[in-house]
Amino acid sequence: MNRSITYSDAGVSIDEANKAKERIKRLARATFNERALTEIGSFGGMFDAAFPDMRKPVLVASADGVGTKLKVAFATGIHNTIGLDLVNHCTNDILVQGARPLFFLDYIATGKLAPDAITSIVEGLARGCRENSCVLLGGETAEMPGFYADGEYDVAGFIVGIVDREKVIDGKRIEAGDSLLALPSSGLHTNGYSLARKLFFEIARYDIHTHLDELSATVGEALLAPHKSYLPALAPLLDANLIRGLAHITGGGLLENIPRILPEGTSVEIARGAWTVPPVFSVMQRIGNVSEVEMYRTFNMGVGMAVICAQADKQSITERVNEVGEECFEIGRVVEGAKQVLLI
Repeated sequence: MNRSITYSDAGVSIDEANKAKERIKRLARATFNERALTEIGSFGGMFDAAFPDMRKPVLVASADGVGTKLKVAFATGIHNTIGLDLVNHCTNDILVQGARPLFFLDYIATGKLAPDAITSIVEGLARGCRENSCVLLGGETAEMPGFYADGEYDVAGFIVGIVDREKVIDGKRIEAGDSLLALPSSGLHTNGYSLARKLFFEIARYDIHTHLDELSATVGEALLAPHKSYLPALAPLLDANLIRGLAHITGGGLLENIPRILPEGTSVEIARGAWTVPPVFSVMQRIGNVSEVEMYRTFNMGVGMAVICAQADKQSITERVNEVGEECFEIGRVVEGAKQVLLI
């Protein structure tokens, strides 16, 4: 008589999945507030959406991933920053419209479930949610044997936030003469890693443990620097009506992200040398003899969030951002033109 085949024989361990779920539940539960109406493990997460203090509440949603930065995590065995990257990236994406986050959902897919790695990812997710006053409302962990290489996984996130319609930041008030301010990045954030990995590991032939004096860190440490959230720095300004436009500098760099928020008939001039470009970008440019244009349309070049405001408001914004311990500096201005960035 043939032996009875189980799901485990196909490569999926229900027991290991249950162990991981129990750890995940505890981490996610620590992010809950009074608006979370369901427990982790429900078929759908429920969230109280009554906001009587808002005249016309608008929900703002975004979904994203971490890209090939995951390859660096696989190589280093460090997984607890990936979830933080994901939450902060998504938080910044809705912050651009003036929204504060409400709740977050994650999706983790892997070939063979490794409870310790999954727990580390969710630790990062939970940390990001706590720091951004966001509920980790639910998610999905999928084990798919044969679909991913051993030890590898993919992770994606979905965030929902809220803003009063009268306080939506949409760029429509931007006009020639406005000031372009910048909040610094903490590194590459979550974009440009396919090029960065090629430069460091294929062309320069460094490995993750190579220490570079210019970086004051190993290559692995520099590349895993977490994506920064700009909510703490900008939250005090969201109700002040001082910000005319925000651009999260992600894929496409400065050259392609800032034009996304410009009204017709305007461009932006960015002054080279107006800020100190972090050494990780200079090292990559030198390794591959990468052109300036390619650098500025691939990487954030040290600018994580661009802020456009009236010239009369730039000092007030700078001071308020400085008060919460964040840097803010002027890097350019809005001019008449055809929705592009001009490096001057």
